[in-house]
Amino acid sequence: MQKRHIFYSDKIGQIEENIKELLNSQEDFLSTVTVNSPRAVGDAVQEILTNHLQIVLGKEICKNYSAQFARRAMADLAFEDDQGFYYVIDVKTHRLSTQFNMPNLISVERLARFYESDKNVFVILLIAYDPKGNRISVENVKFLPIEFLGWDCLTIGALGWGQIQIANSNALTINYGYSRKRWMLQLCEALAEFYPREMSKLEERLRYFAKVREFWLKHGD
Repeated sequence: MQKRHIFYSDKIGQIEENIKELLNSQEDFLSTVTVNSPRAVGDAVQEILTNHLQIVLGKEICKNYSAQFARRAMADLAFEDDQGFYYVIDVKTHRLSTQFNMPNLISVERLARFYESDKNVFVILLIAYDPKGNRISVENVKFLPIEFLGWDCLTIGALGWGQIQIANSNALTINYGYSRKRWMLQLCEALAEFYPREMSKLEERLRYFAKVREFWLKHGD
């Protein structure tokens, strides 16, 4: 029988609750200025998680823990578990009082390469909060592999090969226990629709700049 990673266990709900308690137990760690800056909040939350996540997860699960990644890397944090699964974690903070939030998750090409190994798991850690004085009040924590996010709440942005995005962080569809194979096939179907649309946009832009070229060929110096 194939081994299954921790997201198919009954531990995740408690892990999410522990992360929420950890963040809400912090003393004032922001200023009146930075508490209203999503980037500053995100950096502060990531710093707290960097220092405490291994303890929250438990050393029997969280082995070879790492938090040393370049800013443009696909992971903020990473670890291996006792079954040899490798988890890379993308930390996303979401201010609940904002009407719209559309975070980038990962390049479709990067994810396809990463998921060539069944032992690799790309994890989203979504922290939903509102400001409270010089700290934040965390209302909800979601800790899950990307394949548990339904395609009805995801979209693909036109960046590079295509960037998987959450369409709106206020409206998530979570399918616990969803098949990775099925999810990746749905990704391929989405790209089969996405790429032709992008090609038609490129053709339109080529036609436009062909006209611009004609204009400037006839234009005086």
